[in-house]
Amino acid sequence: MVADTPIDQIAPIHARLVATQASGRTYPLEYRKTQLRKLYWAIRDNEHLAYKALKEDLGKPHFEAYMAEVGWMYKDILYALEQVDKWAAPEGQPDLETLFKLLMSPSIRKEPIGTVLIIGAFNYPIQLVLSPLVGAIAAGCTAIIKPSELCPKSATFLEKIVSRLDSDAYGTVLGGVPETTALLDLKWDKIMYTGSTGVAKIVTKAASKHLTPCLLELGGLNPVVVTANADPKLAARRTLWTKVHNAGQICIAADYALVHASKEAAFTEACVATLKEFLPNGPKDAEKMGRIVNERHFNRIKGLLDNSKGKIIYGGSTDPSRYWIEPTIVKVNSLDDALLSEEIFGPILPFYVYKGTVDEAIKISNSICDTPLGFYAFSTDKQEQEYLLSHTRSGGASINDCMFHASLARLPFGGVGESGTGNYRGKASFDAFTHRRTTITQPSWTEKQMRMRYMPYTLESAKQYKRANPIPEPNFDRNGNVVKRGIIATILSLGASNRKSAIIRYIIAIVGMYYASVLILQRGSTEK
Repeated sequence: MVADTPIDQIAPIHARLVATQASGRTYPLEYRKTQLRKLYWAIRDNEHLAYKALKEDLGKPHFEAYMAEVGWMYKDILYALEQVDKWAAPEGQPDLETLFKLLMSPSIRKEPIGTVLIIGAFNYPIQLVLSPLVGAIAAGCTAIIKPSELCPKSATFLEKIVSRLDSDAYGTVLGGVPETTALLDLKWDKIMYTGSTGVAKIVTKAASKHLTPCLLELGGLNPVVVTANADPKLAARRTLWTKVHNAGQICIAADYALVHASKEAAFTEACVATLKEFLPNGPKDAEKMGRIVNERHFNRIKGLLDNSKGKIIYGGSTDPSRYWIEPTIVKVNSLDDALLSEEIFGPILPFYVYKGTVDEAIKISNSICDTPLGFYAFSTDKQEQEYLLSHTRSGGASINDCMFHASLARLPFGGVGESGTGNYRGKASFDAFTHRRTTITQPSWTEKQMRMRYMPYTLESAKQYKRANPIPEPNFDRNGNVVKRGIIATILSLGASNRKSAIIRYIIAIVGMYYASVLILQRGSTEK
């Protein structure tokens, strides 16, 4: 049994991290890199324990554990180490007027958002807490991770890994609902939660008390649309990969397929052939595939299958002693079927046959869930692909594949609507835990030129302001139509509304350049 973190220790851990954040210890880039290097070697030195934990918690095969958890983290950390200097560098503002750039040195600083809480999920118990932690460390934040209590061996592994980092800046809290509740009672600068929509509502309600922003990675019923222009064999193979990988316990796995009537026979035949290829001995190959995480989730998934009025095309066997469910294909004849009522999160693929155009498939998918985490379409027609994308919404999408957009770890990953808010992975992880702080330095000698901003306001000060800040004449009419201007007129006016304004702009530019050169000379003489 894993020892839960004592409730009375949670607030002191949080206070210690907040104090470290306030001290500025995590701000230097070299500190961040050192922690990332320690994290890398902590995983590397205990890699065998990761495989053992994932096997005991989820029955994950070694290959899946490396591909989606251990190896993933190595790449994540090394990429962050390679890029963090560039990510953290201050940014200028290229479209700001040159005068302001010269005078005020405006920049956008990349600063740590603060102390963050990362709550993980059970399906990828290591990756889903360590990947955002990499972003938090790279951004200069302090952080507490809360692994899923449904994977106790993985949680213990994570506690061991994080203990290799600076204990004043990073910590682990183990436990279930009471410990999570205690964490949510505290004030955080950001919370990241991965899991169900129901729990996300609890998290955001708790966060709202402190106006804490949340990054939510949830789920949804992810559709697969197999159009009349699809390759049914490809669609079957790539869709079913999402149902056998991690036993279908993936937030972006295909939840159901909408298959055009002209492709039904070929699609079902290909599905059966694919599963026989993946697991030649059927249930006897159970050890080659992961299992459902626990009895409650096993019974939930089995209940959906038992309550379905659809026809089982292949599979259907279960083993309660091992929480194992055979990959199963079900043809459903009603959109009210139990298998279309909620996210399955298991190795069952229901499919529904539509007869009309892709508009019918779009209408059906939007009625089942209009903001899934993933959207998948199989079609060889480029225009049809674009039409499907432009008439649906989802966190991400793969065309002629399933889930693959989320396997590219350097691309942003996130949901929309009920499937989540915000994104992470690669640079997006750094950005998720970073505050973009705009700063300027205003020279004192500009005070006379800025006198118009001070009270008392007069008609003359208003005129001065308008002359100094002319509004260019728009290039569109009252109907929203663009009105083309001649090249000569554009050059002469410099974008101003009239010649008088253009002349004023010339004068302001010349005066500004003069003062800027004086400032540069003054700085140069001071440095000497």
